[in-house]
Amino acid sequence: MSQPAKTSAKTPAKTPAKTAAAKTPAKTSANETPRERVFQVLLRPLISEKTTAAAEKHRQIAFQVLPGAAKHEIKRAVETLFEVKVQSVQVANMRGKIKRGRTPGKRSNWKKAYVRLQEGHDIDFVGMSGA
Repeated sequence: MSQPAKTSAKTPAKTPAKTAAAKTPAKTSANETPRERVFQVLLRPLISEKTTAAAEKHRQIAFQVLPGAAKHEIKRAVETLFEVKVQSVQVANMRGKIKRGRTPGKRSNWKKAYVRLQEGHDIDFVGMSGA
């Protein structure tokens, strides 16, 4: 006589398949269009002795940018706002300083972008008027 076939009590659990719809774009809010993000990526230019030397020697301009900004967003923002052609973008995540003493604390981390401009293009912050 034949015995009934044994079934395994441990069946592998099926995991749900990952969909492409689950991926979201680079940290944009729901009410923000890509056109609006161009105006929000660049926070301020960084002007110091070091960045001025880099601008004169390598045609690089330094900006403080949003922490979630990608290189292609930074490039598009500089080209749109200043009407120049960008050759390359390098980014650096800067750690906030830790303050010790009577009231210890920590400054926020931030992101710096070095934007290299193509030959013949320049951004003049001194000649720009803020008003």
